Amino acid sequence: MEKSHMTNGLFSSRSDEWETPWNLFNLLDAEFHFNTDVCATSQNKKCAHFYSKEEDGLKQTWKGTCWMNPPYGRVIKDWVKKAYTSTLNEADKVVCLLPARTDTAWWHEFVIPHASEIRFLRGRVKFSNAKAGAPFPSAIVVFKKFTQGEKDS
Repeated sequence: MEKSHMTNGLFSSRSDEWETPWNLFNLLDAEFHFNTDVCATSQNKKCAHFYSKEEDGLKQTWKGTCWMNPPYGRVIKDWVKKAYTSTLNEADKVVCLLPARTDTAWWHEFVIPHASEIRFLRGRVKFSNAKAGAPFPSAIVVFKKFTQGEKDS
C-alpha cells in the first residue's frame, strides 16, 4: 500500500460523526448528571432529551448541564463557540468530547481562554461506530457558568 493511501485512510472518515462510547459517557454522566445531548441522532443519543440534526442544536437554547460530542468537520468551531456562549446564558455546564487539536484557531479562541477544565484523555478513544481507536487524541473540555468574581480567584 502506498504511503499516501495509508495516511488518507488514517485521517479520514466517511462521516464526521464519532459516536461516544457508553463507558466514557457513563463515567462523565455519573459526575455531571447531564440532562441534554445537544448534538445527536435517535440512534446515538446519550440523554433522553437531545437535539437532532433536524432540530439543529446550534439554533436551540441550551439549558442545565449539557453533553456535546459534535461533528468533527469544519463546523466544529461553531459547536465549540456555542458551548462556550451557552454558559454565558442559560446553560450551567457544557461538557464536550473533542479532538485535542491544540493547533487550531477554535482551540485558541474558545477552549484555552474560556474552558473551566481540560482533561486530556490517555490513549485513543474507541468510538462506538469505529473499528479501532481514533486516529487523533481527544480531550474532555468543560465550559461552565461562572458567578461574578469566581474566575478571577
